[in-house]
Amino acid sequence: MPTLTIDGKEVTVGQGTTVLQACEVAGVEVPRFCYHERLSIAGNCRMCLVEQEKAPKPIASCAMPAADNMVIHTNTPQVKKAREGVMEFLLINHPLDCPICDQGGECDLQDQSIAYGKGASRFHENKRAVKEKYMGPLIKTEMTRCIHCTRCIRFAEEVAGVEEIGAIGRGEHMEITTYLEQAMTSELSGNVIDLCPVGALTSKPYAFTARSWELEKVESVDVHDAVGSNIRVDFRGKEVMRVLPRLNEDINQEWISDKTRFAYDGLKRRRLDRPYIRKDGKLQEASWAEAFAAIAARVDGVPASGIAAIAGDLADLEAMAALQDLMAKLGSPNIDCRQDGAKLDATARASYLFNSTIAGIDQADALLIVGSNPRIEAPIINARIRQRWLSGGLRVGVIGERPELTYDYDYLGAGPDTLGEVASGGHSFADVLRGAQHPMIIVGQGALARDDGAAVLAAARQIADSYGMIGEGWNGFNVLHTAAARVGGLDLGFVPGEGGLDVEGILAGAESGAVEVVYLLHADELDTSRLDKAFVIYQGTHGDEGVKHADVILPGAAYTEKNATWINTEGRVQLGNRAVFPPGNAREDWTIIRALSEVVGGKLPYDNLGALRRRIAAALPHVTAVDDVVPAEWTAFGQAGALGDAPFVSTVTQHYLTNPICRASYVMAECHAVIEPAQEGTGTHG
Repeated sequence: MPTLTIDGKEVTVGQGTTVLQACEVAGVEVPRFCYHERLSIAGNCRMCLVEQEKAPKPIASCAMPAADNMVIHTNTPQVKKAREGVMEFLLINHPLDCPICDQGGECDLQDQSIAYGKGASRFHENKRAVKEKYMGPLIKTEMTRCIHCTRCIRFAEEVAGVEEIGAIGRGEHMEITTYLEQAMTSELSGNVIDLCPVGALTSKPYAFTARSWELEKVESVDVHDAVGSNIRVDFRGKEVMRVLPRLNEDINQEWISDKTRFAYDGLKRRRLDRPYIRKDGKLQEASWAEAFAAIAARVDGVPASGIAAIAGDLADLEAMAALQDLMAKLGSPNIDCRQDGAKLDATARASYLFNSTIAGIDQADALLIVGSNPRIEAPIINARIRQRWLSGGLRVGVIGERPELTYDYDYLGAGPDTLGEVASGGHSFADVLRGAQHPMIIVGQGALARDDGAAVLAAARQIADSYGMIGEGWNGFNVLHTAAARVGGLDLGFVPGEGGLDVEGILAGAESGAVEVVYLLHADELDTSRLDKAFVIYQGTHGDEGVKHADVILPGAAYTEKNATWINTEGRVQLGNRAVFPPGNAREDWTIIRALSEVVGGKLPYDNLGALRRRIAAALPHVTAVDDVVPAEWTAFGQAGALGDAPFVSTVTQHYLTNPICRASYVMAECHAVIEPAQEGTGTHG
C-alpha cells in the first residue's frame, strides 16, 4: 500500500488508488470536470492538475496512480496558475448564459470558475456555436455549453450499457451527439443530466419551470418498481417540480430510472380529489360522510364471506395494515395483495425476498434468471448486474423470453422444461452453477404469476439447495418483485385467511354473486369488468382502471403526499416522507380506513401514525430496523408438482406505463411512443 505526502500530510492508500483519490483521503479538495468515481478515467479536462515534486510539469491527478514516497502539492502558485489557465480555456467558447440556464445554481462550472478561475478572460474572438441535438423526450440539449468532459459518453457505454452517445469531429469541431440524432433508449438515460457538469444536458420536462433556490426538498423513496430507490423530491408550493436521486450504495448507488425521475407530472393529472358515489349509473360528487354512509348501508347484512379486499401495487404498509384490521373486524378472510396472481408463500419470508440483497450482486459469479427481464422490471438491478459482469467472472443464464439485456448471457430455454433440466442437473449450465463460489438465482413474477407458479417456486428452491446457493453468510435465492407494495403485503400476511379467497377467487366470486362487496386499495392492475355485479369501493389516487366499475370512490394520497413505510424487494424497510399535501379533499390512506371503521365494523384502535406503526411493529419486529435488511430464515416453501408447458413471459410489457401515475403522465406516454419501439434490437445476448 503506497504512502505519499500531500500538502505536508502523510497518507497511506490502497493499491491502484489515484493521486486525486488520495487527496480526498487527505481531506484536500481537488477540482475536476471529467473525473467521476463510477466511470472510467478520461483525463481530458485537466482541471485536476497538481504539482508533484521532481515532475517537469503539473500532473493530472485523476489519471496518475499513487506511489510510495510521492510528494504532492495542491496549492502552489504553479497549480493555481495551471487551474486558472484551464478554466480560461474552458470559458473561451462557453456562452455564459447562466441567467437562463437550468443548471444555474447547481453548476460545477459556475462553482469552480469562482473558486479556481482568474476572474477575467484575454480572449475576445467570436465564440463557437453548436446546434441543439435531439436525444429524445427526456434530455434537453444546449451543446454550445458542452466542455467535452465525455461523462455522458462513458455513462451510456459503461453503466447504461447502450452505446448510443459519442463524439464526432476533432478539436474545436468536436460535438457530442447520439448516433443519427435518435432518442437515447436506455431506461437510465436521465442520469446523464446529473452527470453533466455544465448546462449542456438538462431535463426537458423540467426546462424553465423553476430555479433550484426556489425549491424545498424532502428525502423519500420511489414506488414505481420494487427496488425502493432513494430519491429527493423537490417541490414548490403544492406542486412536485422534479425528482432526483439520493446516494445509497446498497440500493441505487446514485442512479435512478427514467420512470422514477420523470413520471412526477402524472401526480397532477386525472387525480381523484373528492369522494364520489354512483347514483343511477353515474358517479356523483359526495361528502366523506355520505360516502361512508353509502358503504355502511351496503355492507350491513352482508355475510363475512361476501366481503373481500385487494391491495394494489402502490399501497403503503400502514394502509394495508389498517385495511387488514378492518377486514378482520368484519370477519372476512378474503384478502390478497398479489393482484397479478403470483403464487408467493407469505408463510416463508425467504421465499419472496431478494435474499442476497442488491449489493450482494457484486459477489455473484454465476447467475440464473428465470422468468424475468431485469432491464424493464428493475433497471437499477440490471445496471448492478452489468457492473458485476464488466468486472469479469460472471456467467449469466436466462430461462424465459430472450430479452435485450445490457450484458452477454447464455440463453438456456423458454420455459419450465429447461428449469426442470437445470434443477435435475441435466443442463450444461448446472455445471456453471455447481462450480461457482457465490451462485445466484433471480426468479421473476413471470415465472410465479401462473397456474404452476408454486411448482416453479419449488423447482427454483431445489436449484438453490442443489447448487450451493444457501450457505454461511450467503443466500443466493432471490425473487424480483415489480410492485412496491408486494413485500410489505406479504410481510403483513395480507393474503387469504383460512377458507379465504385469493384475487382470482374474489373476481370469480364477484361474477357469481358470492362476493358482494369488494374493497380495492390502489388496485388498478386487474380486470375490473369482472367486478361489475359487486359493490366496489375504490380507494386510490387516479381515475384509472379501478374506478371504472366503482360504486364509491375514496380519494387517497400519492407517495409524495404522505408519510409512509415501504419495504423493497430485498425486505429493506424504508420511510417515505411527505413533500406536498394531497389535492382537494383527498386524505392519507390509513386515515380514510380508520375513519371508515367507525361506521363499518368497529373503530380501529389507533388514532395517529405513531400508534399504527407500533401496532405493525408488534406483529412485525423487523420493521423497526429502518434502512436495514433483516435476513430471513431458510425454511421449506413451494409445492412440488407438474410444471406447465407455456414459456415464461415477463409481467411487465410496457415499462413506462406500469401504474396509474405513469399512465397519467404525458412524459411517460411520449417515452412509450418514442423510446419503447426504438429499444427493439438494442442490448446483447448469447
